[in-house]
Amino acid sequence: MSLGHDTEKTVPASKSAKVPDKDQQMGSALRSVYQKTVDEAIPDDLLDLLGKLD
Repeated sequence: MSLGHDTEKTVPASKSAKVPDKDQQMGSALRSVYQKTVDEAIPDDLLDLLGKLD
């Protein structure tokens, strides 16, 4: 008895090579944006506000 698995579509080889490349580019872009955010200085006025919470 088949559950429809025999009708799975296959991805052509030319497209399957592009998917990992796009994933790699997306991952690299996200890491770059994250690192820039982490390295960004905290504004003095925000630090002052945080200091008032004590």
